[in-house]
Amino acid sequence: MADKIDLKEQPHRRLNPLTKEWIKVSPHRTKRPWNGQVEKPMLDKKPAFDPACYLCPGNERAGGHKNPDYKGTFVFENDFAALLKDTPQSELNDGLFQAKSERGLCKVICFSPRHDLTISLMNLQEVTAVVKTWQKEFTDLGKLDYINHVQIFENRGSVMGCSNPHPHGQIWAEEIIPDIPATEQKNQKEYLKKNGTSLLTDYVASELEKKERIIFENDSFAALVPFWAVWPFETMILPKRQMRNIIEMNEKESTDLADALKRMGTRFDNLFQTSFPYSMGLHQAPTDGEDHEEWHFHIHYYPPLLRSATVKKFMVGYEMLGMPQRDITAEGSAARLRDCSEEHYTLTIGA
Repeated sequence: MADKIDLKEQPHRRLNPLTKEWIKVSPHRTKRPWNGQVEKPMLDKKPAFDPACYLCPGNERAGGHKNPDYKGTFVFENDFAALLKDTPQSELNDGLFQAKSERGLCKVICFSPRHDLTISLMNLQEVTAVVKTWQKEFTDLGKLDYINHVQIFENRGSVMGCSNPHPHGQIWAEEIIPDIPATEQKNQKEYLKKNGTSLLTDYVASELEKKERIIFENDSFAALVPFWAVWPFETMILPKRQMRNIIEMNEKESTDLADALKRMGTRFDNLFQTSFPYSMGLHQAPTDGEDHEEWHFHIHYYPPLLRSATVKKFMVGYEMLGMPQRDITAEGSAARLRDCSEEHYTLTIGA
């Protein structure tokens, strides 16, 4: 029989049950020095209104579209959409060369009229309004007969490819279920068939019992670094009870989700005292009319920063050619995020 693994010191692999992919963990490598590339810290103070910003209230966007003088959230169809609702059905089937057309539509959600805010710096009422907007858009888009999946996400920071610092996110609604949610769905369905329970419901209950990777919790949600995390400070927000999507939340849960989003964003910012970049997205059941009793809604955060506000994690070499690998353990990342204050660092500087 093999000896018990020392997760703090010994090189090992961890399995992601949602994707059935493995991640290599090399905790002993955190002792090595760093002489690699550093990124510029994001310390620029932004104005509350930027006349050159195409997302600020009253400003002009592409094609002559003008934003209203909005006071809360503002949603519009993306002027440079990746998917188009009037795409004709067509396909190519030539042996190894296959392609199929796809219909869909893309929207932009401005979280706030304030150019200088992020979810971390918005108040709870404002973040709750974002959650309510997500719920409305998910409901409305899910009713369209050709839409089978609604992907809500936010890219934050130029290092994550965000082209505008105004607080905003996106929605891509599409005919097909994308590969990653489809894989998560397959494995959740297999787990339900085998165990009679929800994979992520069991998982979040186990994490709450162990406490090793929990960052914080409120009445309805837990924020944690998943056991199988790939990115250094990758996190998830999980409902404590099973819900297939965000429209199954009650009023209390909607507010609790807003609370969790704000607290998670604040801890990220406080970790390296910078406007922390990430890609964040909601994974929830498809809108294809099926029951999807296997699904447990959840949120993924994928932040690129590694050692400080100026050192980025790169997926190169072995990670591109072999499999993902990390040095900092999930438990170590969770401890560092757990130790962060929930009072935003910008509010205490000079106090």
